[in-house]
Amino acid sequence: MQTPRLNWQENTQLHAALWQADNGARLPSRVQPVSAMEADEAHRLASAGTGLFWRGDFQQAKQLLQAMSQRMDAAAQRKNAPPPATALAAFEAHRKAQALRVRVLGQLLIELDGAYRIALQRAPDVVQACTEAWGPPDGQARVLPLRSLLGLIGAHEWRKKGVPIAALDGTHIHPHYGVFSPVRGEYLDLVAQAPLPAALQTTPMAFDLGVGTGVLSIVLARRGVAKVVATDLSERALACAADNLKRLGLTDRVTLTRADLFPPGQAALVVCNPPWLPAKPTSVLEQAVYDEDSAMLRGFLSGLAAHLCEGGEGWLILSDLAEHLGLRTHEQLMGWIKDAGLKVLGRLDTRPRHGKAQDTRDPLHAARAAEVTSLWRLGADL
Repeated sequence: MQTPRLNWQENTQLHAALWQADNGARLPSRVQPVSAMEADEAHRLASAGTGLFWRGDFQQAKQLLQAMSQRMDAAAQRKNAPPPATALAAFEAHRKAQALRVRVLGQLLIELDGAYRIALQRAPDVVQACTEAWGPPDGQARVLPLRSLLGLIGAHEWRKKGVPIAALDGTHIHPHYGVFSPVRGEYLDLVAQAPLPAALQTTPMAFDLGVGTGVLSIVLARRGVAKVVATDLSERALACAADNLKRLGLTDRVTLTRADLFPPGQAALVVCNPPWLPAKPTSVLEQAVYDEDSAMLRGFLSGLAAHLCEGGEGWLILSDLAEHLGLRTHEQLMGWIKDAGLKVLGRLDTRPRHGKAQDTRDPLHAARAAEVTSLWRLGADL
């Protein structure tokens, strides 16, 4: 797919640059170069679809973005709308509000030259962060929302510092840009604690479907699984997993391959942690959270029995948040398991430990507070 270009006029000259908005922000319909502006006026113009091409001090742009965000929060509070009648309505309202925030705040724009440099006062050096996200500079100027750029910088810091994983005794995993960070450690604890299937003694092979950062493959390897084949369709994810495996000296234990779910053959253990919410992702960064029509989940279940050796198990790591939000029912999940020729061998449950589960101000608090994350042990129903 061809990358869209942003065209604008400045000082009577026509300009063009690649539009680089990885968070789903839409191409502005019109652009206005600015070097200073009050937050109210910026919010008004951005809400009307005007892209604000920032030409002033970089740190002032960050302050303006924060002030615009605060105006949006205040406007939402002033509406004083009645609470949604159902959890599903609350979820739909939440996603609508998120989309509005991306659209409006995404109108404050920053230009990078063909070497990933920002020609603004007090601008940071983002060359390394951009190279990690998009590859080496190709000489083409780019324009992107400041909000996207700040997210990219944050991803670079995550990659540099790493994320400590309790299930790996504090070992750090280094997520790459566009690859979901394993910050929710409770599901990793389940994988670290679940009893390994006895079939691994005779068939010492496991599959990890949707490898991401590689963290589940690393947990399995650290638990003594002799060979893991890990798959993903995302080249970003495969590169990230390769990086982490190399850091930990596990490249001889884990084989990475680009595939849609299953590699060829059978294994004694097949692990899958699909996106937990059946909704359409609107950006690359949302693909780890939203699984439209539960496609990955259902694909895993329908293909599992054929890829298990005798006595093998499939481990499905799944939150029931979708059930509490009215996006999927427990009966649907059980029906998919049965229709796939599978049976439940056991289940390990845990409660979320992240901050939103305790934040009563969160619009989805009721569902998050009731959420349970489970490791379903599945076997072929012979």
